[in-house]
Amino acid sequence: MSDSNQNVATDMIYKLDDKPPAFQAFLAALQHMMAIFIGIITPPLIIGGALGLSPDLKAYIISMALLASGISTFIQVKKIGPVGSGLLSIQGTSFTFLSLCIGIGFSVLNGGGTHEQALGTIFAVCLICSPIEMIFSRFIPLLKKIITPLVSGIVVTLIGMSLIRVGMTDIGGGQWLLDNKPEFFASPTNLMLAGIVLVVIVILNRSSNKWFRMSAVVVGLIVGYVIAAIMGLVNFGNMAGLKIINAPIPFRFGFHISWGHVIPMALLYLITTVESIGDLTATSMISGEPIEGPVYIKRISGGVLGDGVNSAIAAMFNSFPNTTFSQNNGVIQMTGVASRYVGFWIAGLLVLFGLFPVVGGLFSVIPNSVLGGATLIMFGTVAASGIKIISSSIINRRGVLIMAISFGLGLGVVFVPAILQNAPALIKQIFGSAITTGGLTAILLNIVLPRSLKEQPVYTTEPLDGVQEK
Repeated sequence: MSDSNQNVATDMIYKLDDKPPAFQAFLAALQHMMAIFIGIITPPLIIGGALGLSPDLKAYIISMALLASGISTFIQVKKIGPVGSGLLSIQGTSFTFLSLCIGIGFSVLNGGGTHEQALGTIFAVCLICSPIEMIFSRFIPLLKKIITPLVSGIVVTLIGMSLIRVGMTDIGGGQWLLDNKPEFFASPTNLMLAGIVLVVIVILNRSSNKWFRMSAVVVGLIVGYVIAAIMGLVNFGNMAGLKIINAPIPFRFGFHISWGHVIPMALLYLITTVESIGDLTATSMISGEPIEGPVYIKRISGGVLGDGVNSAIAAMFNSFPNTTFSQNNGVIQMTGVASRYVGFWIAGLLVLFGLFPVVGGLFSVIPNSVLGGATLIMFGTVAASGIKIISSSIINRRGVLIMAISFGLGLGVVFVPAILQNAPALIKQIFGSAITTGGLTAILLNIVLPRSLKEQPVYTTEPLDGVQEK
């Protein structure tokens, strides 16, 4: 392990295989829950709203999303045989599949089908395409010259940059407020709440006391939550009507296949593989673990295989595809806790919230601005992690060119989405994301651009694990 990676490792309070005391592990798990809860329930909320599902159906698929994420997180962290990375890598509902799932649902409804049939079709297509990711995971050792630290770093950086937009939107009050009542967006109250949370987290995180550092995110959110509640900004009425318990029923909505959506779904699984490689690389680096070599490749292979297996399990339990969550990398770096044992607590809490939606309802009413104050700094940390990964290679003229084009195209389609206005719907769906456009561009350029041993670097940094791009 190089000095750079040793510095990351020594900054950890609890490393990957350390077992922190139960209360400290619970505290760290709670901070992860704060970071991922809204991200997990948002896709089913959006899909349920778009398809016009009844409140009961919407509540059910939200509960199943939490339950599936808990099961998937346990598998990913525990590493059962070849399945799972063994890292503190948290699984949650993927945003990548949102548009396609809504499209599948509408195709069923427009054909005269019921809401139950629409959901059964969505989950069936997700299930039969999940082996795509499982198969791809077996070829990762052969692709290590393609998925280099430079490529992975670009993907991780783009993931962080893309998430920053979500954090800023929450600071202003959330996407719904921006779309429906823009005059109230970014009100002084919202900005004040976000600012308070951000300041509390920064102050506590810079403390030399490990308890303050580990609880920084939780305390920041609690402070913001309490202030918002005192100001009358927390709507507890939204919890009315929630059932006490939601029992999981495999294939509750049947099994119906829309063959016309199989190929687009398979392509999205392939894209998710690239994103997961970036997430897992960031998790490995932040945890002080290698990001090159046989141990790294084995973990990435197991993690991507876990993604595919977990997405299949999620579909069986009436939920949408699962993938690794990048925002948890920010929590690991901020708390200094990379212990895999924290993942078991997270998995248990997710299953608990899935079975008892009233408990999860307490999280769902946290004001967006309070969440935004916490998530912004964590999403920015993810982008910074990507830059660290990039710096593990010697960046020569070829590397600079790959970075320039990948960042340019990746961020360009987000800044000017109209550039794809004349493209087919599938192309818009695939390449409308900075992560997919930039990531696939980096992979392609890394394959086609020739490497020159004579080319001199314009920027040099000590590589991690002694690995240099040649």
